[in-house]
Amino acid sequence: MSIISAIDAPLLVFGGPYSNLEATRAVLAEALRRRIPADRIVCTGDVVAYGGDPAACVDLVREAGIHVVMGNCEEQIFSQAPDCGCGYAPDTTCDTLSRNWYAQADAALNDDARAWMGALPRRLDLEMNGLKLTFVHGSLNAINRFVFASTPARVKARDIESAGADAIIGGHSGLPFSQIVDGKLWHNPGAIGMPANDGTPRVWFSILSPGARARALVIEHVALAYDHAAAAASMRAKKLPEEYAAALETGVWPSCDVLPAAEQKQAGKALAPGRLEWRRMSNARADAAAWPFASEPTRLAPGKFANAARTASGEARATVGLEKLETLWINTGTLCNLACANCYIESTPRNDRLEYISAAEVAGYLDEIARDGLPTRQIGFTGGEPFMNRALPAMLEDALSRGFQTLVLTNAMKPMRRFLPELVALREKYGEKLAIRVSIDHYTQELHELERGKRSWKPTIEGLRWLADGGFRIDVAGRLYSGEVEGVVRAGYARLFAELGVKLDAFNPVSLVLFPEMDARVDVPEITESCWSILDKSPADIMCSSSRMVVKRKGASSPAVLACTLIAYDPAFELGNTLAEAAKPVALNHPHCAKFCVLGGAACSR
Repeated sequence: MSIISAIDAPLLVFGGPYSNLEATRAVLAEALRRRIPADRIVCTGDVVAYGGDPAACVDLVREAGIHVVMGNCEEQIFSQAPDCGCGYAPDTTCDTLSRNWYAQADAALNDDARAWMGALPRRLDLEMNGLKLTFVHGSLNAINRFVFASTPARVKARDIESAGADAIIGGHSGLPFSQIVDGKLWHNPGAIGMPANDGTPRVWFSILSPGARARALVIEHVALAYDHAAAAASMRAKKLPEEYAAALETGVWPSCDVLPAAEQKQAGKALAPGRLEWRRMSNARADAAAWPFASEPTRLAPGKFANAARTASGEARATVGLEKLETLWINTGTLCNLACANCYIESTPRNDRLEYISAAEVAGYLDEIARDGLPTRQIGFTGGEPFMNRALPAMLEDALSRGFQTLVLTNAMKPMRRFLPELVALREKYGEKLAIRVSIDHYTQELHELERGKRSWKPTIEGLRWLADGGFRIDVAGRLYSGEVEGVVRAGYARLFAELGVKLDAFNPVSLVLFPEMDARVDVPEITESCWSILDKSPADIMCSSSRMVVKRKGASSPAVLACTLIAYDPAFELGNTLAEAAKPVALNHPHCAKFCVLGGAACSR
């Protein structure tokens, strides 16, 4: 960490020079024009990247004497790593193109430049007008994490709180934005080495100035025109990827591999310079001041999902018939040892709305499958935490002895550890018929614990390792809530599995199941009958065409069968007490139907 004393005059901030010598000269000239000295200029890292002049760009930045935060490119080059460390998914456009420019940049730098890179701080703190500002490259604890305007506010809030700061100023993503998060600020000045994917060759920096009131900051997002043609010519002369040279001229990136949907929609739309004043307040709305666009999701429109037969616009609502019952889910009870921030069925240590189901009750449904000759191949056990139910080993034995593939969803923590001898016995007897799916909500400890709570990471990882070392058939369930795109998230899990020595293919959708973030309050489109052809999907692709879930409601005399594992409390999705009664079609009359199954394309089964 590096600490700068209090600054009470304008500060110029920019990110990503990216070996673009012309743009770096231009932003330093702009600082000179504005009479901003070197000690009031901060670069958020990645001095070296795509452009044609890595050595000259490093020399210019060092000679200027400005403050520089270490970027992932500096970290990787100093440590002699084989790639830029951006975490791209393998063989994507970004991954392929980065291999070329990274190798050339690495070869162009001498030992003195590398030593300078290795000595850069990963974090810089300063005070302005009574506000503590923390500068990082990607995020507080992950130098290469992509944080965009659309990244969920709670993810940003975690970093700001952990930093003990009023604001975080970060780079890496290459796109400028400002967002107020619970009265605090996340700010990205943009990059000067590459356009902001807005269809213009301009690049971006910002000016931060003390506001007229105490604990206030004026933020100016500034566009910078420079000799982009010369910068592109330098890249072509070095035979660097033409795609990035062209991007300097067109203002459009060669790929949107790393961009979330909201940022992809903004591609090619010219940004207008903006100015806003932020004052540190405890009661500000999350989107009280945002530039260039508000990132909070819209609320569910009134009238949606109110009628099982018709959508709010009067169109016929889509339904899904049960093609064949391939997977029967057993909810063992909603009690859980954790209280996650956004549990799909609100499981907690106190929520027993779905009580513990008994082994005899489960056996009754397995008997019905056998009696009616149903094509069921898999029995899945979910919760809550299934191992909270002490009858689970007996239920597993029953399902496995009947020849079913059997899947247990668990957090692999203390409740599972109570049954290690029983699990070993089942594995020895039934082998890969038994599969364990461990919930790891993110590939980093800090974001896993943002969802699952403090001190939840270590016991889960230890449980995963125990299962892997014991030869169990395992896979992992993760979440897409960090604001990163799926390819980047899978690449992150791949690194985690490699570090742990766990042999799982993170790019296999069965080995790593990634569930979308779901909030029934957020607006999603209703699915009509005409959507099947528009989306090129079939009702047979949807989870409720091949699965049902059995639950035991608190105080009920017998279990009930539901259409879906995710909609546990809506009576409209309760289909009867037997599997035969539950074979009726299901109206897609819930936001989860659209978000998770139809548009998200997710499923819980193996």
